[in-house]
Amino acid sequence: MKTKDGSGRANRRKAILQAAEKLMLSRGLSGITTRQISEEAGCSEGALYVHFKGRLELLLAMLEESLPEMLGPLRTLQQQVGRGSLSVNLATALRGIFRFHQRATPRVAGLFADPELHAAFRASLLRQNKGPHLSLKALEDYIAAEQRLGRIARRVDPKLAAYVLMSSSFFCAFSEQFFGRPMRPAWGKLVKQLIAAVAPTVDATK
Repeated sequence: MKTKDGSGRANRRKAILQAAEKLMLSRGLSGITTRQISEEAGCSEGALYVHFKGRLELLLAMLEESLPEMLGPLRTLQQQVGRGSLSVNLATALRGIFRFHQRATPRVAGLFADPELHAAFRASLLRQNKGPHLSLKALEDYIAAEQRLGRIARRVDPKLAAYVLMSSSFFCAFSEQFFGRPMRPAWGKLVKQLIAAVAPTVDATK
């Protein structure tokens, strides 16, 4: 039922995207059809086209709106340059990144089986100036800033350290999804060892 403020239409769009996400998680991206989505959402197939031009636009919207913001924890990290415990700052940011990877991995894995959707999603990220490269750069910038303040050892390569930390988070999240069980050692324990290894404080190197 539509209301004067259009909330009915907005709710229908939300229900359609939620149905698409549910099907994606249970069946994968490549096998989802607009008919299946409409049945899951409890509406006619024609109702989908009121909100989306077709399957590609619908799935693209579902991917973009179901993923959390990865840069959030890193924006907070930038505000902590020179403040507090360096290892705690990094561990807090990486905990947020790991939560993102846990949620994102099952949603984006199916993209590689759907080249058209993959290309559209990549193009959309570029248009919006989004993507994993920005998160990687934010992490690198933080490490470099702390290094300039003398809180991280000079021998550290900020870019390499950022790559190791970010890729470790992604691999752990991928492994959890692939094997269907939590990582061992747990991410919280592993991240402390990673930080000590790739971004040691000056005190730790003495």
